[in-house]
Amino acid sequence: MSTPSLLGSHAPTLLHAMLRVQDLSRALAFYRDVLGCVELRRIEFATEGRTLVFLGMQDGDAQAMQIELWHEADGPPIAHPERAGHIGIGVRDIEGCVAKLAAAGVAIIQKPAPVRPGGRVIAMILDPDGNEIELLASP
Repeated sequence: MSTPSLLGSHAPTLLHAMLRVQDLSRALAFYRDVLGCVELRRIEFATEGRTLVFLGMQDGDAQAMQIELWHEADGPPIAHPERAGHIGIGVRDIEGCVAKLAAAGVAIIQKPAPVRPGGRVIAMILDPDGNEIELLASP
């Protein structure tokens, strides 16, 4: 049994996770052409030189969890603190998926392996900006 949260009566919903990117075109190509995401909406702040692009998976469900790519035209270099976090994506045939990604030049930082004996198989990759993406074996 869980304890009610402070937001429980406000019907909280996970909406998106934000990632900073240096080169928006390069990031969009990766998330679109490699991971299969689709652009759902874009917000441009011309005076600030900032663009926010919200991505979803191919089914285009605008209600599902999204990734927000945050780009600042004159933003500082992106630094990733050790163990900063990751985004998780479920995939079928994780071995085949990782082999395709490796052949396409995607940085594989952890080959498919169970998290613990008998546990779920995961792999870790990097996007072009060094953001970690965890691939999880799905049925």
